Amino acid sequence: MFSVSTQSETSRPFLTWQRILDWAQEHYRCRSFNKDERIPARAGLLYLVQRGAVRLVGEAQVSASAHGGSSRMPRINSEEAFLGFVGAGQPFEIVAQSPFTLQSFAHVDQTSVIWLYWHDLDNWPHFRREVLDAFRYQHQRKLLWLSTLGQRRTIDRLLGFLTLLIEEFGEPCDEGYYLPWALTHAQIGSAIGSTRVTVTRLMGKLRQKGLIRTYGDNLLCLPAEAVVRNQA
Repeated sequence: MFSVSTQSETSRPFLTWQRILDWAQEHYRCRSFNKDERIPARAGLLYLVQRGAVRLVGEAQVSASAHGGSSRMPRINSEEAFLGFVGAGQPFEIVAQSPFTLQSFAHVDQTSVIWLYWHDLDNWPHFRREVLDAFRYQHQRKLLWLSTLGQRRTIDRLLGFLTLLIEEFGEPCDEGYYLPWALTHAQIGSAIGSTRVTVTRLMGKLRQKGLIRTYGDNLLCLPAEAVVRNQA
């Protein structure tokens, strides 16, 4: 149930993955990025995270009506929302549909990404099936995410969101499972439709109840007893 991305990477035949890496380097289709550096991805291509983690961010262009009923042109504001991570060994696509755009950023230093055209996968038919399976799995996780965001109480959305993230990307520790990457309260707030201040306050409540903990360098941790409840 946990560390799905890691399992996917390690279960893939090494020879196939190495052939893809060699092919990507030979065709200049592999590049490394520093933390928070934007990945210049575009629609129609397939991307594979070789190393590190990619942060997906959605941006919507929202019209703001002028004050006082003025006939002036409305202002256009951009609203960003954190949409999740893509871990090592996993694929992602960029979708562009006005007024929404999807952007990708390296979430940690030395994040390495490979890009391909879909027809390139004809060279590795077994790997094509694996990529499609990975996208189906991501789709299922997004349905769970949407279900979580439908919760009326913000604290329930927050706990559900953190649980889904750590279930998917968590790594084991003495206390349970922890998210190996830092995530700001502002990013969490954008994901669950709340504010940074509210997230900070509610995170304190969750810690007091023992539902979440801090691990290492201020990383989020789901206690072992919470993992047992979720798996029951």
